[in-house]
Amino acid sequence: MFTFKVDHELELALVQPSFVKDYYKIVSSERDYLAQWLNWPLHAQSEEFFISFIKHSLHDYAEGKSLTCALIFQKQVVGNICYSAINQELKKVEIGYWLSAEHQGKGIVTRAVKALITNAFDELGMEKVQISVAAENYPSRKVCEKLGMNQEGIITNAENLNGQIVDHVIYGLHHSIQQ
Repeated sequence: MFTFKVDHELELALVQPSFVKDYYKIVSSERDYLAQWLNWPLHAQSEEFFISFIKHSLHDYAEGKSLTCALIFQKQVVGNICYSAINQELKKVEIGYWLSAEHQGKGIVTRAVKALITNAFDELGMEKVQISVAAENYPSRKVCEKLGMNQEGIITNAENLNGQIVDHVIYGLHHSIQQ
């Protein structure tokens, strides 16, 4: 299994079928919390949802389109982080993530995103990292700003988030600026 050790508490592990029960347990108990900023939790009504998600993620990883990892904090699956899109032509990756409410405020996402940014520039040879955040999702916006990402713009009416139309703030970081 591919794992990336971020620090003594946190590692990223390529998604695998053994994570299905962990993902389902988190979403079952925190569905409303997660659905504030994500469309899919309302549709994740069984472990089959996560089996399909993991198969699709591994297929896209094999094709070089994305990289999806479990966030493992103190040996427990607590969320997910990914390069949701890897664009070799533009030398750009897009990062997405979600974290259990129980584990908010511990710097988990900030450390994981920082590790993926470093990996994107140093290992993948990317020139840009981008994150799209719902405009009202202030904790995610704070992560981007803490990591020195620049607000590049706002896309209005970017997403229908479970019946609510939301704008997205686009954050970016260029390799030449990050160094």
